[in-house]
Amino acid sequence: MYDVIIIGGGPAGLASAKACLDKGLEKVLIVERDKELGGILNQCIHNGFGLHLFKEELTGPEFAGKFIDLLKDTKLEVMLDTMVLSIEDDHTVHVVNTVNGYQCLKAKSIILAMGCRERTRGAIAIPGTRAAGVFTAGTAQRYMNIDGYMVGKRVVILGSGDIGLIMARRMTLEGAKVLACVELNPYSGGLARNIKQCLEDFNIPLYLSHTITDIRGETRVEGVTVSAVDDHFQPIPGSEMYFDCDTVLLSVGLIPENELSKAADIKLDPRTKGPVVYENMETSQKGIFACGNVVHVHDLADNVALEAKKAGESAADYVNGLSNESETIMEVKTLPGVTYTVPQHIHFPLVKKSTDIFFRVNKIFGNSVILVTDEEGQIISQFKRQYVVPGSMEKIIVPKVMLDKAKGSITVSVKEVE
Repeated sequence: MYDVIIIGGGPAGLASAKACLDKGLEKVLIVERDKELGGILNQCIHNGFGLHLFKEELTGPEFAGKFIDLLKDTKLEVMLDTMVLSIEDDHTVHVVNTVNGYQCLKAKSIILAMGCRERTRGAIAIPGTRAAGVFTAGTAQRYMNIDGYMVGKRVVILGSGDIGLIMARRMTLEGAKVLACVELNPYSGGLARNIKQCLEDFNIPLYLSHTITDIRGETRVEGVTVSAVDDHFQPIPGSEMYFDCDTVLLSVGLIPENELSKAADIKLDPRTKGPVVYENMETSQKGIFACGNVVHVHDLADNVALEAKKAGESAADYVNGLSNESETIMEVKTLPGVTYTVPQHIHFPLVKKSTDIFFRVNKIFGNSVILVTDEEGQIISQFKRQYVVPGSMEKIIVPKVMLDKAKGSITVSVKEVE
């Protein structure tokens, strides 16, 4: 019997494991399907990690290595190259690997840290031939940074997510010509620093409100047609541009990896595609917690680790019988402009002095105020921002004393001010 079984050995799994051990748990297991710990960080050889958490600039492998070193002399158990098949209501985890075969592992608590996967060409239905040379940006990143393969020489990138932007720079540095980055929305989906450092610094054009409307080529991509789109995302006739290229990279969104969660009957939020969680990161199934990109897609690994620390501490509290057993639940709602919040529910009254609320917006706001109101329209908290953009996740900290004043549910909204 384990105290906690953690599914996933990336930044979320590693950080939650450390939190569990720091809270005194002795039987903690990480189950990871890859052959080594670190998850997606192992292929992210660019820097920019660790600035918030470790106060230094690290690469992805260095960031993972920090946690692996911190866990080296602990009682943590790790199963690598092991696939989790299912999770039962009684916290039994079914796993299989080539060494021990099929096993049923029992735990007092479970932490879901499976990360996310990329949206593929099939999910967005790009017209054109099925020629070789179309990759998701993360797949191309793995081929180049781990396997040592150059995936192409003349590249067009569809989507301006952070992985696509980083790959624009990476391929340029390796000698490829990145012809364009094409984004369907009228705004970029990536961090502002990545737009500057990965596109502008290398004179790579970014076409907003554009998309690929045709891919040409028989055995290998030979070119793509790019068209401007209207307010309804429909191609505008006569706006076509043709790019002679041999490679298309797709950076069109990430989806939380929740096949296990669905099978375990854990309630999912249709907006985030991840589990609905409380302020302590507990899911709708008691004793099962979730953190990181399996809950909602983060833009910084530091935030993943901080959220995972909370999940690990909460799982330890649950194992030790110290979790919040409040029957009263405060719902967190949104108004148009705010896509979602995490958490979606708060145990009330709140045990801790404050709670963090993360959210994303679906349009660009200039000088703004973030409002937290209750059912009677009373302003519980407000936070000023110079701007709020879809590419960056927002975080607000709402004090317990303010939540105690709320009548019913609370609503998060963003309002532009003069």
